[in-house]
Amino acid sequence: MTRVLIAGLGNMGLSHALAHHHHADAEIVGLVNRSGRVDHPALSAYPAFSDFHDALAATKPDLVVIATYSDSHADYACAAMEAGAHVFVEKPLATTVADAERVVACAKANNRKLVVGYILRHHPSWVRLIKEARGLGGPYVFRLNLNQQSSGAEWETHKALMQTTSPIVDCGVHYVDVMCQITDAKPARVHGMGLRLSDEIAPDMYNYGQFQVIFEDGSVGWYEAGWGPMMSETAFFVKDIVSPNGSVSITDGNKGASSDIDGHTKVGGLLVHTSKSDRTIEMPDEPGHQELCDAEQAYMLRAIAEGTDLTRHMQDAVQSLRICLAADESIRTGQPIDLKEA
Repeated sequence: MTRVLIAGLGNMGLSHALAHHHHADAEIVGLVNRSGRVDHPALSAYPAFSDFHDALAATKPDLVVIATYSDSHADYACAAMEAGAHVFVEKPLATTVADAERVVACAKANNRKLVVGYILRHHPSWVRLIKEARGLGGPYVFRLNLNQQSSGAEWETHKALMQTTSPIVDCGVHYVDVMCQITDAKPARVHGMGLRLSDEIAPDMYNYGQFQVIFEDGSVGWYEAGWGPMMSETAFFVKDIVSPNGSVSITDGNKGASSDIDGHTKVGGLLVHTSKSDRTIEMPDEPGHQELCDAEQAYMLRAIAEGTDLTRHMQDAVQSLRICLAADESIRTGQPIDLKEA
């Protein structure tokens, strides 16, 4: 039985906690949030803490799930691994490349498993999309975006996230990770641009951004993300991968509210186009958000039990973060970033 401590009980943390609550091989030994109180009826009987380090010392977990705001990810992950626990940390792994590399080095030094919450890696439809794109052969054009028209509580959540992390970094790491899995190539250069569309966020933050990335194999990628009540729901969900031999596209985009979290991962079907024919791949019975979180945590538990080699996973997590942080720097400075020198 794996003893699990969960830090952060927002949208993702709550789902991860429920995943362990229902898993036969997991035992929740503590939950951490700022209030030190747990309101969810299924979780209310577990010990609750308001301080992460107190919880870590008191519960002595085998696994720590970190779903707090991103500026605490690196320090919490290292503290957990140095205390002997394996770590699942929500994306992004850290807020700087140096901190991300510090976490990976800590995992290696302490022989601990480290998994980053790239939920699309556990979605069968996205796994199929990557396989079909790789089958076409590169170099590739990646056209990916996720804009969210948020209001009320959703806008408040986005504003809270933007106190530490821009939409480009928070959302972009998922889709840049998809790019990296398809190309296997290293990034060469990033150029970004963005705009602050609301006076409700800090003057040095932007709630709309886009960037272009060039890979060393010649592949080029575009990613766009925006949050807020002013965002358009026209073409808010574009997932399109083009190669010299054809293209692979998600067909079910732009069919629901852009703030619907289940819609962010839904594929519905794939259209594989070549010069000879078009082929539609139906993807019925796709997993929802909770089912994907269940799959992530089941993978984490298996990685611990089976000693899974996570070297490539950790490398990819740092690589996707490096690209998104370079895009953020480019937006803020107005200059392209050469990643060959990074």
